[in-house]
Amino acid sequence: MKLKNVLIVVQDIERSKQFYHDLFGLEMILDNDGNMILTEGLVLQEEKYWKEFLGRKVLSENNSCELYFEERDIEAFVEKLESCYPEVKYVNKLMTHSWGQKVVRFYDPDGNLIEVGTPV
Repeated sequence: MKLKNVLIVVQDIERSKQFYHDLFGLEMILDNDGNMILTEGLVLQEEKYWKEFLGRKVLSENNSCELYFEERDIEAFVEKLESCYPEVKYVNKLMTHSWGQKVVRFYDPDGNLIEVGTPV
């Protein structure tokens, strides 16, 4: 068995598709009316369908998981993030861990936690 995809819940699938394309270069592979598969195995699911499937409320910014990306030129990435999405909500701005890795953590437009770090 292998892990095939990671699914995140979004309110506006087109806005989220644009966000992940602008910042990470992800492209759409399949659009299944409220369930969109992007490159790198990321799946966007519209919140209304998720609520229907689970019968539960979606908790934004629940901090129970994160999407992790690596970027060698993290300073350029942060410039792009701030230029394209100046309203982004940070968990922490660019920082350097004690082991030397630089990271930035922020939320996507739907409160999904993202970390971008330099390769370890």
